[in-house]
Amino acid sequence: VMVSLEDAVIARYETGGNRFEILIDPKAAQEYKEGDDIDWEDAIAADGIWADSAKGDRAPEHLVNDAFEATDLIEIYKTILTEGNIQLTSQQRNEMVDQKRKQIIAHVVANAMNPQTGGPHPPQRIENAIDEARFSIDPMEAIERQVEKLIKSIKPLIPISFEKIRVAVKIQAIHVGKCYGQISSLANIQSEEYQKDGSWIGMLEMSAASFVKLEDVLGSLTKGTAETKML
Repeated sequence: VMVSLEDAVIARYETGGNRFEILIDPKAAQEYKEGDDIDWEDAIAADGIWADSAKGDRAPEHLVNDAFEATDLIEIYKTILTEGNIQLTSQQRNEMVDQKRKQIIAHVVANAMNPQTGGPHPPQRIENAIDEARFSIDPMEAIERQVEKLIKSIKPLIPISFEKIRVAVKIQAIHVGKCYGQISSLANIQSEEYQKDGSWIGMLEMSAASFVKLEDVLGSLTKGTAETKML
């Protein structure tokens, strides 16, 4: 479904004294900026390139041809999005920043640890550190790139590390089947072997937050018989 004009935002690119605009769905623009493929037919609210979309002025074709090396509309849309600025309304901007902030916090909680305790940081601590560092979140920039910058900003404030931990796990034969999928989704299995009695021993590498989850999952699936040991 093509995005409606009311919901679209202007992406604006200025070059050689000329202005080129497209009307695009803000979510699609965000996805494209983050490196995802988008459906251009649905994403663009009004086909073509504008000199001033608010006034309904189209960009003259000869100017478009001079400014962009491509003739394919989608290639031109991509350049405008990549090189230009997206004019969000303040409400759109706030909603997108809010959503991106939650995703960034979740990413840090899932992948980082407190090297002093070896455990994960609670979300509230990461949130407080973001506020304290006055880190500004870009609604359009990819999460991984912002997390890198964020870690630099909050490192002076809280002990934080992205190092993985190594864990040995031993599971009785009767429980291996139902635990194996969970283990491989939470950890990277570096080596594994079956003992004579059918029990399974694995060497795992994982984040601190995943280890906390794994202990929970294994505890309930094996009725507390799984053995785990941090190496």
